[in-house]
Amino acid sequence: MKVWKYGDDINTDMLFPGKYTYTCATAEEVKPHLLEDLDSEFAGGVSAGDILMAGTNFGCGSSREQPVLGLKAVGISAVVAKSFARIFYRAAINQGLVLIEAPDAVDAYKDGDDLVLDVEGGSITVGGKAFTFPALPPEILAIRDAGGLLNYARAKLEAGTK
Repeated sequence: MKVWKYGDDINTDMLFPGKYTYTCATAEEVKPHLLEDLDSEFAGGVSAGDILMAGTNFGCGSSREQPVLGLKAVGISAVVAKSFARIFYRAAINQGLVLIEAPDAVDAYKDGDDLVLDVEGGSITVGGKAFTFPALPPEILAIRDAGGLLNYARAKLEAGTK
């Protein structure tokens, strides 16, 4: 697992350049362009289970699905940031991408530190020091486990529950 750490105000155009908005619709088309204007090594170096870490206002900018779709498709296990833009936060929930607000952990992380994330337990350990964050609600974890809101809703309908 690798941690990819970036700064504040990482907007949706930095995550997925707007020039591809109408030419890339599938996850496979989006993946090669992830973070290409911010970090040219990301798309070729990211692996399933990696964590993306950033400062404040992560995901600000336009409301496009491709950045979240792409991060989910490459296997990012979670985005840990000081704060998230509201519209990105909602899009991430819809796709089942875990977002964690843990400002102290972000500040503590230095390149190469060991990082252990316990999403269900609400803790993150950075370089041996533990930090807590509010545990994600069971509904959010269920959406993540289902692979996104659409899959979650389908499963509930098939089970005959609300």
